[in-house]
Amino acid sequence: MEEKNFFQRPATLLLCAVIATALWGSAIPAIKIGYELFGIVESNAQTKFVFAGLRFIIAGIIVIIFDCIVKRRIVLPRKDEIKGIFILGMVQTTIEYIFFYLSLIYLSGVKGSILNSIGNFFAVILAHFFFVNDKINFRKSIGCLLGFLGVLLCCFEDGLDLSFTFKGDGFILIAAFCFALSSVITKIITKKSDSVTVTGWQLTIGGFVLFLIGIVFGGRIGFPSGKAILMLIYLALISSGAFTLWAQLLKYNKVGKISVYCFLNPCFGVILSGLMLGENIFNVKSILALILVCIGIYIVNKDGKKG
Repeated sequence: MEEKNFFQRPATLLLCAVIATALWGSAIPAIKIGYELFGIVESNAQTKFVFAGLRFIIAGIIVIIFDCIVKRRIVLPRKDEIKGIFILGMVQTTIEYIFFYLSLIYLSGVKGSILNSIGNFFAVILAHFFFVNDKINFRKSIGCLLGFLGVLLCCFEDGLDLSFTFKGDGFILIAAFCFALSSVITKIITKKSDSVTVTGWQLTIGGFVLFLIGIVFGGRIGFPSGKAILMLIYLALISSGAFTLWAQLLKYNKVGKISVYCFLNPCFGVILSGLMLGENIFNVKSILALILVCIGIYIVNKDGKKG
């Protein structure tokens, strides 16, 4: 029997996936605080692009430095890796976040979180067509459905607007699809490449393009205080840690098995928003939502040999 890689072990997989999704969840309130510290208006998408671009550039540089220290040499992508890393940076960092930030101008945070979680279904569907050993089955379908119901319960507050607009709902679905597609691309690229190297360079390249787009369209950002700079660095650390862990998990595990953990993102977002922003989170709705998501994750992962 072939010994499992460190990142394939159930305990490691669970711990790393929870840490990654908790980091992404903490980014939700941290970004809100960052906007306040930098004086960024919610409707100013261009400045958001500049802000996010800087965040991802710094995150990528942190990962690259870490990679160089661990390997004790300057780590540069091989010639055969550059194309894949560039495509991943465009899809996962640039295009995804352009549509994500534009969508939130027209959507409430509640509806945005619910629609964005549909990306987990996209990932499972794409994996079905790209990987022979990652087919959709009844168990995965039920697990994902429970996860989505958990997100729906977690985010549903004063009612959900059921109307559909392309600039709002359409854009967030495009962003969700980009995240799902990036999971497939990451899985393919990291078969022959180091996932840490790929993560560092894709974040740097994708962030730089996002930053340039923001600047070209009139986005500007200042550094009003040390506290604001520290928040930007914190957000960069969130991205560097979460994306590095996620790339490692995707390298050694099935896309469908990992993607279901993303249903934890909005749950952690609600919990950490409560802790960081002083919002009430200790209610039956939030607890039930987390239980549903956890059951969904368990169902998808309980019988990996058949999945």
